[in-house]
Amino acid sequence: MMQACQGRRVHIFEVAPVILHPFLHTEPVAISYLFGCGGKASAAVVDPVGEIEPYLRTAEEAGIRILYVLDTHLHADHLSAGRQLAEAAGAEYVLFAEADAAGPFRGVRDGDVLPLGNVTAEVLHMPGHTPEHICLLVTDRTRAAEPWFALTGHTLMVGDVGRTELAATAEAGARALFRSLKRLKRLPDYVEVLPGAYSGSVCGRHLSGKPSSTVGFERRHNEAFRIEAEDAFMRFMQSDIPPPPPRAAELRAINAGLAMA
Repeated sequence: MMQACQGRRVHIFEVAPVILHPFLHTEPVAISYLFGCGGKASAAVVDPVGEIEPYLRTAEEAGIRILYVLDTHLHADHLSAGRQLAEAAGAEYVLFAEADAAGPFRGVRDGDVLPLGNVTAEVLHMPGHTPEHICLLVTDRTRAAEPWFALTGHTLMVGDVGRTELAATAEAGARALFRSLKRLKRLPDYVEVLPGAYSGSVCGRHLSGKPSSTVGFERRHNEAFRIEAEDAFMRFMQSDIPPPPPRAAELRAINAGLAMA
């Protein structure tokens, strides 16, 4: 089913007990997610953008409560709606524990698990695009003990990986990203990749218009993801770097709570 959402397209998929609602945004180009356990009425929202009403309305219509609102990183291309949504929903706002950000927020670290009824979301610290970037490895325990999908933010996207110079030097970011991608490569091929952006985003160079993929498909067909040698990856990531998003440093500071919008 597809719903119109204030100029944005919202694709809705429900597989009991997992609920997964991707929100595809066009201005800015980004993807947000509401996911969780329908049976236990527990959900989380990842990387919310724009007005908060669509997330609150979607949760209400599904009969679930938003327990966590997460930003995978401090965004440099748009204003986050994370803190505002968390306050409105009575949820915890979640960032990586060592993010250079003002509180209040719940700080999570690599290996932490956020419980959502029969669904669990394991936090993976995946620096590279930014130092504080996290991904979420999601498991539906009613189906299997293995993870089903990964919310990868701007670490691994469909057709590309995240640029590395927005919060560090391009070289330092690329070295960190190479190590992070090696962890994702160890995941089974069938794990679904649900990224935070698609074609048109300034955070990648060769992004596909298809908003989801699998680890196996990206391992075979994603030019950056399939590079195995660190030196080759460094050269690839430091070539043809596109212009930075407008106000990149200012937006990161605002999203960190260190500056006013």
